[in-house]
Amino acid sequence: MSVYTTMASPVGELLLAGERRGGEVELTAVSMAGSKSLLVEGDWIADPEAFAEVVAQLTAYFAGERDSFDLRFGSRGTDFQRRVWRALDEIPYGTTATYGEIAKRIGAARTAVRAVGSAIGANPLLIVRPCHRVIGADGSLTGYAGGVERKQRLLELERAAR
Repeated sequence: MSVYTTMASPVGELLLAGERRGGEVELTAVSMAGSKSLLVEGDWIADPEAFAEVVAQLTAYFAGERDSFDLRFGSRGTDFQRRVWRALDEIPYGTTATYGEIAKRIGAARTAVRAVGSAIGANPLLIVRPCHRVIGADGSLTGYAGGVERKQRLLELERAAR
């Protein structure tokens, strides 16, 4: 059963979506207001209680009290996307990596940078899978489903909390 809730955050309203599996919820998406990555489907059920732990961990992250997440994620994506997403999970809090560095970490050719960028862009778990920590080779803030301004805000939040 697909469930969802919303929460306020320093980067705007977040939409949390998941699949109820028994008594627990596997988080399948975190989306920001205004992004096109996720819309509530007609058969989804609003269930704020199901996301209590997700909300608590995100709240602690935004308060600078948490630098990683311990949540159950639903699995989707191609094998290549999942490899890229695992590499995102390894970028330390408060730091950044380039698209080329991610390609290298997963053993992909340097020419695979665009494919890596596409996989990062397909990340359905904004913030909790830290795609905001990936920057351009020249240090510029490039692409983010929630908008570059929010990417900058998340990076500033992490640096301030260190």
